[in-house]
Amino acid sequence: MRLVSLIPSATEIVDFLGLKDYLVGRSHECDHPLDIQNRPICTQPKFNPIGTSREIHDRVDCILQTALSVYQIDTEMLQNLRPTHILTQAQCEVCAVSLADVEKAVANLTQSHPQIISLQPNVLTDVWADIQRVADVLEVSADETISSSYPQKIASLHQRIAACQMWTQDLPEDERPTVACIEWTEPLMAAGNWVPELVQLAGGRPLFGEVGKHSPWLEWDAFLQADPDVIIFMPCGFDILRTQQEAAVLAHRPGWSSLKAAQTYQVYVTDGNQYFNRSGPRLVDSLEILAEILYPKRFNFGYHWSGWRLLVD
Repeated sequence: MRLVSLIPSATEIVDFLGLKDYLVGRSHECDHPLDIQNRPICTQPKFNPIGTSREIHDRVDCILQTALSVYQIDTEMLQNLRPTHILTQAQCEVCAVSLADVEKAVANLTQSHPQIISLQPNVLTDVWADIQRVADVLEVSADETISSSYPQKIASLHQRIAACQMWTQDLPEDERPTVACIEWTEPLMAAGNWVPELVQLAGGRPLFGEVGKHSPWLEWDAFLQADPDVIIFMPCGFDILRTQQEAAVLAHRPGWSSLKAAQTYQVYVTDGNQYFNRSGPRLVDSLEILAEILYPKRFNFGYHWSGWRLLVD
């Protein structure tokens, strides 16, 4: 078995399943766990990822308007790697190479005919189903060593979710803080899909984004009018330091200082690249980060500073 993963979440699923040693290639964004970074890179962006949120958005938007893919696949590399399976996604053209691009690349391979495993999760149950589907396709059950530990790993994820939910599920609605999760700063975008679900599990009331629906663009006036109790920045692709820089710029916009969250110092930055935007096992880590932020006297999982910080710390 020779696996190539073209999206970070799939790479983390492969590692979770105990199949990391079969990974022969990865995307340019696959960086966890650290010891997979020596695998050959099979994708590259067609835009310069360095710049402000607005600059990156405009570059990506320009490419999409010309009906071109945002990323390119190194077909020659795939040819040399001779994968038996390629893991990709069919959810977001901006997040990673599209399913159509992968299918086109595979059609041109002559040394191998890999099976494509495409992930498209929208809610947490989809993520767990994707993990099971990858396990089934890659025949995890055929390896006694791996298959014996897999049920315990899955059970551990659900136990960690239950540990948060056990306390938060009985919180009255009016005692739950309203939470604005920001996935992009310029233009402004709220987090959707599984993030509102995570907020609910952590004991908050999500604003703007809806469970299972794509991230919505957000008007500044609507953001100000909603006046959230808590604001959490989690831009896709940005680490915590980059997020802090972008959030600080947004905090200079008119009306920011009047927001309840700004006045009560309930504005947080997170490592959205490593956590919230990767639809794999570490979404449970993301839930624990939210629980720490919303109820610090109740939860302490050890993510402070590395996974989240106050904007003004």
